[in-house]
Amino acid sequence: MTTFSRHAWTLAGVVLGLGVVSAHAENLVISNWDGYLAPDAIEKFNAATGNTAELVLHATNEEIMGKLIASGGKGYDVVFVSAPFAEVLHNLGLAEDLDHAKLPNLANLYPEATELAHDKGNVFSVPYTWGTTGLCYRADLTAEPTSWNDLLKPSAAVSGKTTMLATERWLLAAGFLAEGYSVNETDQVKLDQTRDLLISAKKTLLAYDDTTFYSKLVSGEAVMVQAWDGWCNYGITENPQIKYLIPKEGSDLWVDTMVILKTSEHKDAAYAFVNAMLDGATHRWAAENILYKVPNKVAMEGLDPSLIAKYPNLAMTPAELLAHEQLRDVGKAQRAYSRTVSEIMAAN
Repeated sequence: MTTFSRHAWTLAGVVLGLGVVSAHAENLVISNWDGYLAPDAIEKFNAATGNTAELVLHATNEEIMGKLIASGGKGYDVVFVSAPFAEVLHNLGLAEDLDHAKLPNLANLYPEATELAHDKGNVFSVPYTWGTTGLCYRADLTAEPTSWNDLLKPSAAVSGKTTMLATERWLLAAGFLAEGYSVNETDQVKLDQTRDLLISAKKTLLAYDDTTFYSKLVSGEAVMVQAWDGWCNYGITENPQIKYLIPKEGSDLWVDTMVILKTSEHKDAAYAFVNAMLDGATHRWAAENILYKVPNKVAMEGLDPSLIAKYPNLAMTPAELLAHEQLRDVGKAQRAYSRTVSEIMAAN
């Protein structure tokens, strides 16, 4: 099992200080987060198709977006980005309008995966993983939480033993949901109210932590954390007393996608790669190894029942996922998001 950092979601300033990756013109270039593909996926794809593909890595959405915007998409063929960034690529004219005839394995997707709010009908993106954000907690060290306010307004017994995600969209989403707002809220009055709530919550936190929060649960340093479902599963691997739940106010629905660049000089190979990733056995690797749900019906139906028993959030159905609001590109409001989070981080 590989853990990786993929969640960093500010669009403000993504083009600053970022160069364009040097790619071999004769190769199909795929950019992805580390650990998000099987170690032999590229080798198997090349052997099966006769293509020459190479994998380059990006640490965050911002990093690859900066490179794509700076280059106009040149030098890349397929990129893995989170859904709001796929929307931006589409709006900038950098994403290919997909020819579904070249992607027969789209038939493996759940019907719900073709109806996602950011791209109904999979016009310019193909979902690769999807999931929720909720509370990950030590059932042996604290009572079962029910609300986001159990994290944001913790009891004395929990105070100082909680962490929250520092990444803008998820930090704000916890506050938005606690207040009963949209996870894509743009009203400034509501942003200010959420800011004040999160500044108050900051005083009770052990830390902001996007990468080691589950380790803090394992050690007992933390007893409740804000977590992506798959990352909570990493903690469950080490201690079965760690549990995951979605608070009563709900979650966001996050989706990571595959996008073919309009500037790709290897379109047929790019389509072949995306189609290969949608093969049931190939896509199943992601669920089995990074412990995220995948929107592939064939892949999910092939999971060992013991895996789902160990990690119950893997059993969440597509309909249950789509009951939560999807994170979207908020356009110009992203500046307000960045400013709000800066104010939270600067507060004493």
